[in-house]
Amino acid sequence: MLVAMWNYMGWDNASTIAQEVERPQRTYPKAMIAAVVLVALSYVLPFLAVYFTGVPASAFGSDGAWAGVAGLVGGKILGFEWLRFPIVLGGMMSAFGMFNALVMSYSRLPLAMARDGMLPKFFSKMSARTQAPWVAITFCATCWALCLGLGFNRLVTLDIMLYGISLMLEFVTLVALRIREPELKRQFRVPGGLTGAITCGIFPLLLLSLAMVESEHESVLGMNGLAFGALIIVAGFVAYGTTGKLRKRLPKAALTENAEAA
Repeated sequence: MLVAMWNYMGWDNASTIAQEVERPQRTYPKAMIAAVVLVALSYVLPFLAVYFTGVPASAFGSDGAWAGVAGLVGGKILGFEWLRFPIVLGGMMSAFGMFNALVMSYSRLPLAMARDGMLPKFFSKMSARTQAPWVAITFCATCWALCLGLGFNRLVTLDIMLYGISLMLEFVTLVALRIREPELKRQFRVPGGLTGAITCGIFPLLLLSLAMVESEHESVLGMNGLAFGALIIVAGFVAYGTTGKLRKRLPKAALTENAEAA
């Protein structure tokens, strides 16, 4: 399950569900190695198949659809391009698996925020039978449904900006911990000292900057896509400052209990 989650969600999101993983110190490294192999094969094998079949790059068309190439390679049976169907079916299964893994990861964020006093307490409600955070799942699903009308290109623009910046915060946190807590006991340690920790974030930052520049022409709700994303980021800072009062009202015992539960 962890291997599939790393393939679908991203390497950082797997830690969100560490509470539900048996022996994470041993399971996570194994899952990482298996995920690297599977991701590599998922890219290499399809291109090898195209190479050996001699299909030209122009066959992919403007949208790069694999289903179109499958129809060309498989030919027709009774007037039906039969190979298109399993390709489309596989894509649907992949999308469902991706969405299922993302729901499992992202629904834990409102849950943790509610436990820490950053969101109303009812976001921490869980199903008595499955222990799933059903309120958080419902809330996330509603927000995702409201985004359906934005279109694919706009969603990609927002994803690049918001998710990319959240990843950069993780690299900043890595450097900050290396400076403030140099002797902190760690299960995994990036080699190279402070220089190695900083270097880890340089190339992702350059890639994020390039992607943001290339996505600047997109618009969301009548405004520039980057400006809209920046507005959401500012709203996050405002919400964090507002909920600070709620966190101060929580007794220290409750915060300790929530941290242990997480």
